[in-house]
Amino acid sequence: MTLKEGKPGMMLKVQSIGDSALKQRLMTMGVIPGTTIKVLRSAPLGDPIAISLRSYNLAMRRADAERIQVQQVQ
Repeated sequence: MTLKEGKPGMMLKVQSIGDSALKQRLMTMGVIPGTTIKVLRSAPLGDPIAISLRSYNLAMRRADAERIQVQQVQ
């Protein structure tokens, strides 16, 4: 499953990040394999989504979230 498919309230663990122009930046911000992410909410039109990880919140476009493979924790 990808982060794009996550629903608000879901706890997810990052499995891998696909190649993209933002891969290095996402990893710098703490989105690395093994990190637990909580999906907070989605904007009214669906883009962007808000996630919580490593004690901070991050807004991410769905196109970028589609490149992040995750596994549901809870």
